[in-house]
Amino acid sequence: MPIIVHNTISGLPDEIVPGGARKDRVEDYPPVSIYSCGPTVYGYAHIGNFRTFMFNDFLRRYLRFRGYAVNHAMNITDVDDKTIAGAQKDRITLREYTEKYTNIFLEDLRALNIEPVEHMPRATESIDAMADIMERLRERGFVYEKDGSVYFSIAKYERYGRLSRLDTREIKSGLRYDTDEYEKDDVRDFALWKATAPNEPSWDTPFGPGRPGWHIECSAMVRKIFGGTIDIHTGGVDLIFPHHENEIAQSECAYGEPFVRHWIHVEHLLVEGKKMSKSLGNFYTLRDLLEKGHSPRSIRYLLISAHYRKQLNFTFDGLRQADAALDRIDNLIVRLGDAKGDGPVAAEVSGAIDSFLAKFAATVDDDLNISGGMGHFFDFLHEVNALIDRGTMTAAGRDAVITALRALDAVLGFIFFPAQADAGVDAARIESRIAERAAAKKAKDFARADLIRDELLAEGIILEDTKDGVRWKVKK
Repeated sequence: MPIIVHNTISGLPDEIVPGGARKDRVEDYPPVSIYSCGPTVYGYAHIGNFRTFMFNDFLRRYLRFRGYAVNHAMNITDVDDKTIAGAQKDRITLREYTEKYTNIFLEDLRALNIEPVEHMPRATESIDAMADIMERLRERGFVYEKDGSVYFSIAKYERYGRLSRLDTREIKSGLRYDTDEYEKDDVRDFALWKATAPNEPSWDTPFGPGRPGWHIECSAMVRKIFGGTIDIHTGGVDLIFPHHENEIAQSECAYGEPFVRHWIHVEHLLVEGKKMSKSLGNFYTLRDLLEKGHSPRSIRYLLISAHYRKQLNFTFDGLRQADAALDRIDNLIVRLGDAKGDGPVAAEVSGAIDSFLAKFAATVDDDLNISGGMGHFFDFLHEVNALIDRGTMTAAGRDAVITALRALDAVLGFIFFPAQADAGVDAARIESRIAERAAAKKAKDFARADLIRDELLAEGIILEDTKDGVRWKVKK
């Protein structure tokens, strides 16, 4: 079955066709080219940002699950008004300032088990590509220069507004806009290149010394990495206008070809039903939540669980529900470990696996409906528990279920979460403590055994005594 997504630019369901030409087999397609707007590295990314970054991760993982190769880029915006202001405030170079927050961002991605993408370009490394776009736009009459800055004239581009549906509004052309953020619905000629200002970093180009405007950065990085039209561009709905609208204008006018085939935008995240705001006290970075004792695994679960085109209401009760859902998964895996019976995989087991994977794919193929897919997942967990209860699960059946769960986790990323590594857990030390506890029990020193269990629990390590020995896991 094809993968269908809602294409923002058409407003219609759209089949993903890598490279734009249909092939007979999935493996015949070129890698799906994806560009995702990454962070502006001037501070800690908040959970609203991570909702979008989590979707990007899910998208690439699901495409691979369905057999497609992926070529994915996510940029680092390391020069704009905010990064320059931050570096000046801290009295360090722009590079030192942005490198600090880039490294923090990468640590947060690892904590959430978000996969590294194939390309992570920095805007400051693509000045040559920006100059190429501007030169092409100048040759085609789409730009004008004023006081050392270069502006894109939106009045020269008749198709401006397609993505954000601006065609029915008055477009205030000829008004220049130098800042990197617009007021809502404000449409003005935007700066491609900004003249050098006092104490700001600058680069030499044929247009004189200066630094890039925000919008041209992504267009340049897309062109430098992919060389032409890309399959998918993602970002939050807040980027539709003006950022993505301006990307389309400058890229298509410069190169005379479609910029992107499929635009996919992720809806806003609310916190306890309200817009996230520092003034409301509901503004959270990932590290804020970790400091409150919430696990990155539960945060990943909650962020990935809602359909990307629906607002996600992030609540602390939702995190507790995520904990409970993850306990259901962990408990099933523990139960599967007890399946030791001989014999082949029972027909009921293989049938349940095949039916689940087919339902999951069919549901998620329809506009990346992960919430529906996770519904099928928990139905499958219930069915597997019932098969264990009936004594149907052999060792071979257990292995088949685990294989299916690992295939699914290549999409979800929270079933076999790398908790020990991310939590800095010393597995060897824990195994040693477990052996110490076993020795205490053998010596009938049950008080000592209980003390070891309690000490490990205080560290966030849960021990589970089973007939096959002691299992342990990190508390979520």
